[in-house]
Amino acid sequence: MRKLLSLLIVFCIFGCKKYVVSFEQPTDMKLDNLKLEILLDNKKVKDINLKATEAMPTYETTALSVSDDGKHTLQIKVKDTAFSYDIKYPEEKYVLVTAHLKNNGKVHIGILKQNYKYRLR
Repeated sequence: MRKLLSLLIVFCIFGCKKYVVSFEQPTDMKLDNLKLEILLDNKKVKDINLKATEAMPTYETTALSVSDDGKHTLQIKVKDTAFSYDIKYPEEKYVLVTAHLKNNGKVHIGILKQNYKYRLR
């Protein structure tokens, strides 16, 4: 039984491919309680509610499973707007998502992609 459990743990560690996505919690109070709908390859995977802070921005990190190597589409829906980004696995497996409020009152979603972990403080 132990061997089976050990094999299952090793398979999960090395067999599961994931994007690590960090969502920056904004410092703009107008973005408080803003709902982001996260889709990976047109499948809804998560909802995020932004919580504005008055000090330094904080981050909520989640792992999104991918099925194979290659190109995937990360979509973020905010209110009536959808933002789509192509992400290549494994070259861009760490993603940082930020929300900004433009001067005209519309929300813009920015994204940073890289193959090594971000240093979030």
